Amino acid sequence: MYTDVDRCVRAVQSKDARFDGWFFTGVLSTGIYCRPSCPVVPPKVENMRFYPSAPAAQQAGFRACKRCRPDASPGSPQWNERADLVARAMRLIADGVVDAEGVPGLAARLGYSVRQVERQLHAELGAGPLAIARAQRAQTARLLIETTTLPMSEVALAAGFSSIRSFNDTVREVFALTPTEMRKPAKRVRPSTPSTTLSVRLPFRAPLNPDNLFGHLVATAVPGVEEWHDGAYRRTMNLPNGPAVVSLRPHPDYIGANLLLSDLRDLSTAINRCRRLLDLDADPVAVDEHLSEDPVLAPLVAKAPGRRVPRSPDPAEFAVRTVLGQQVSTAAARTHASRLVRAHGTPFTDPVGTLTHLFPSPEALADLDPADLAMPATRKRTLATLVNALATGALELDAGTDWTSAREKLLALPGIGPWTAEMIAMRALGDPDAFIPTDLGIKQAAEALGLPTGVKQLTEHAEAWRPWRAYAVQYLWATGTHAINRMPV
Repeated sequence: MYTDVDRCVRAVQSKDARFDGWFFTGVLSTGIYCRPSCPVVPPKVENMRFYPSAPAAQQAGFRACKRCRPDASPGSPQWNERADLVARAMRLIADGVVDAEGVPGLAARLGYSVRQVERQLHAELGAGPLAIARAQRAQTARLLIETTTLPMSEVALAAGFSSIRSFNDTVREVFALTPTEMRKPAKRVRPSTPSTTLSVRLPFRAPLNPDNLFGHLVATAVPGVEEWHDGAYRRTMNLPNGPAVVSLRPHPDYIGANLLLSDLRDLSTAINRCRRLLDLDADPVAVDEHLSEDPVLAPLVAKAPGRRVPRSPDPAEFAVRTVLGQQVSTAAARTHASRLVRAHGTPFTDPVGTLTHLFPSPEALADLDPADLAMPATRKRTLATLVNALATGALELDAGTDWTSAREKLLALPGIGPWTAEMIAMRALGDPDAFIPTDLGIKQAAEALGLPTGVKQLTEHAEAWRPWRAYAVQYLWATGTHAINRMPV
């Protein structure tokens, strides 16, 4: 979009928050860059320059605006909508792959050479993977500087910097302040001692309907791993450097997140996984406008706009849970998953609620004896086959997985059919166009709305909903009375 100068100018002049994260505005007269909705008086048109990413603006010599904090704007919805190399790379960079494995590790996961990955990112975003990861580290550093009393040396390490010098240089370059100057304004309100519990606000593009989002997560929650506690959804997470507990609470203008981390180096990854879990980088206006073109869906959208797709912070975990839930009720699926967690999950001590375990990894389930599972023999074999494929790497499910390839590999496993593959594609991998016409809830909604109920006929009707069929699923599910559609109390 940043190449459409007239459209960008209109967005900046109207302070349109819908375009935050889509592009960034560099202001020649001040040397700063902003998000489109920046509250300051818009600059003269001749002083505006537009960039596709915050790293591109930084590389062009602009510093982040202190008022609108463009580095903290919602991410571009493109990275969750698209399945191409650049989008997959951006999802993996957000998940911390470059910091953990370097650019060669990123390229290996994508199945391309380092040169190809760097060329594609530079062509579209104006910055390479190192610059993008560096911008992410700068944002993490700002959060730690402003919300903790950690010594700056520990902040630098936790944010992923290799040295104090690179930390200081990056902070000054990006924010036009030294780390010490950034910490001064918040000094009086911060706790007096360092803590691994951090509170942050997760922005999103309005509108956001929390009913099905939190309702679905809580109604399907695995006891011991997830819970609804004191008005917030809480769950344990396996992060690269250790376990964590995240607590997510809906507010009208943001999602409040409390993060209990065992290692502060996981802060950026934790935030990005929470955003992915709640689908916070979606563009609800574009989705709802498109779906409203169907006269059957239009009243559903008008009644409760802004529905998101409830997703998962761990695709492999969700794949296992989906197989456990094949052809059984939500309550039965939770029971099966809870037994698996108690038998194979890592125990965890929750200082606040009732969380007791981390969900077991595929490696932890590799020696699973199907005979111990109280389910049909065919599903036992399916689960064992899936776990083996995940543990050996024959099937890889992560933020950068190619959606089409993943479907093909899933469908090649005995016992995994279209419903399971599409559910994993929708909620674990984040494909916005995943569709499950064989789902009982979708069939019931289709019948009640006068839509065709046959798989072929409904799929043909849903062609008009592309590329947002996963969101259409949320609106169809919402016609039912299941607990997944209600905000917990």
